Amino acid sequence: MYKYKCAVCKKPINVDVSVVGLQCDKCGSRIFYKERPNITKKIRAR
Repeated sequence: MYKYKCAVCKKPINVDVSVVGLQCDKCGSRIFYKERPNITKKIRAR
């Protein structure tokens, strides 16, 4: 399961990888953003 967020109504959606033709249940949009955790990476300069 992957977590995505609708670009139009911002509703979170859980999606299985076997689903083709993903569409938002609330607004019908087909544009989604993958939710990523807020992790700060520290990189050392050389």
